[in-house]
Amino acid sequence: MKKILIKTVGLVVLASALTGCVGSNAVTGKVMKFNVEVVDNRYARAGVNLLLAPVYGITTAVDYALFNSLEFWTGTNPINGKPHIFDSTVDTQFKVNDELDPSLTDAPIAPISNNRSIEMGEMKAIDENTVQMDIVYNNGDTGVLTGVRDGDNVSYYIDGELVSETTIGQLETLQQEKA
Repeated sequence: MKKILIKTVGLVVLASALTGCVGSNAVTGKVMKFNVEVVDNRYARAGVNLLLAPVYGITTAVDYALFNSLEFWTGTNPINGKPHIFDSTVDTQFKVNDELDPSLTDAPIAPISNNRSIEMGEMKAIDENTVQMDIVYNNGDTGVLTGVRDGDNVSYYIDGELVSETTIGQLETLQQEKA
């Protein structure tokens, strides 16, 4: 039984690791960008490339083992936000998606980062215990951040879902630290 368990765990680890072989190689791309930006001469860039060869080996391993695997399982690379190449829409030789359960056609895990930031927020008081910020993200999505005071406690909601809680004392301490 122990041998079967070890073999099963080994196969799962191997299968997970192999999912990282293909991806956008974001960490290696950052090193390559540095390589190109460090000097403006192609021969000097080639020299820098030779000096960075060990770094490229490390970044490629990190991409294959970690970031490309995350990209495969979430559908998006957490560093550069690019979708996984396997999710590309291309003219294919064999059509199988129509015959599969829909759960087998998308990444099984939600992206770690949605690569969006707040572009604009408009704050308004709803009542003496509630403030609301209407948010517009850089990708055009919108959301609502609400803070509700209940005695000495404050609860924060994004689109109606509780995301954090704090106390008035903690907010006052934070304000004093910032001043």
